[in-house]
Amino acid sequence: MADIIDSASEIEELQRNTAIKMRRLNHQAISATHCCECGDPIDKRRRLAVQGCRTYASC
Repeated sequence: MADIIDSASEIEELQRNTAIKMRRLNHQAISATHCCECGDPIDKRRRLAVQGCRTYASC
């Protein structure tokens, strides 16, 4: 029984931490036009889908 409760607690904590991270994201951020890692241009679709992105999808 304790294992089930421990697992449920871990899942709940993961979900809570994910929700907190999502709330902290700046959804109005301006995306970079070029990757900060490799310098390649970031596709417009990615910049629209992930507002505030700084890296190319594969980086």
